[in-house]
Amino acid sequence: MSKGLKLSDILVTIVIAIVFGIIYRLWGDVSNVVKLAGWQLDQLLYGLWFIASTVAALLIRKPGVALLAEVAAASGELIAGSQYGVESLTYGIVQGLCAELVFALFRYRSFSASTACLAGIAAAAGSLVFDGFKGYLLDLQSWNLILYFVFRFIGGVFITGLCAYWLVKALEATGVTQLVRPASRDDFDALERKN
Repeated sequence: MSKGLKLSDILVTIVIAIVFGIIYRLWGDVSNVVKLAGWQLDQLLYGLWFIASTVAALLIRKPGVALLAEVAAASGELIAGSQYGVESLTYGIVQGLCAELVFALFRYRSFSASTACLAGIAAAAGSLVFDGFKGYLLDLQSWNLILYFVFRFIGGVFITGLCAYWLVKALEATGVTQLVRPASRDDFDALERKN
């Protein structure tokens, strides 16, 4: 299978990004409601803001897709009137780049749940770096800061990693992924071994 992006790969990635861009825009309101509960519980939901990168990478399985999807989704969120303004785009670039680096680390050969979870952790780490530059993290008590970090990483693992993996597996079960990722020689060999 060719590692370069075809026009169809880019178009599918953009469609994924548009869907998640709208979800990102709406997710800000959900996050604000959960934030009212305190205890940094909104950080458990934060992983949804970088799920486009892992879903697209798990579907298309080519270099650059995670970054493209996350930047496009963040751009869509911005265009849809994000309450976070241009900041949503800058976060999207860093989160997408961090997720992309994980897939690159595995040379675009591992698309397992654990790889998706690592991509979620990397995207969470990238977002935390930006949060650190804003300076408000220093205002938190140490116990609250620990909750903030732990919950952000849990959200990255569960939502960005596992939920994205399960979503792609569900799409594979319907056969829709054959449109973007035709059967490979390995798939045919696996079928022959089962018979």
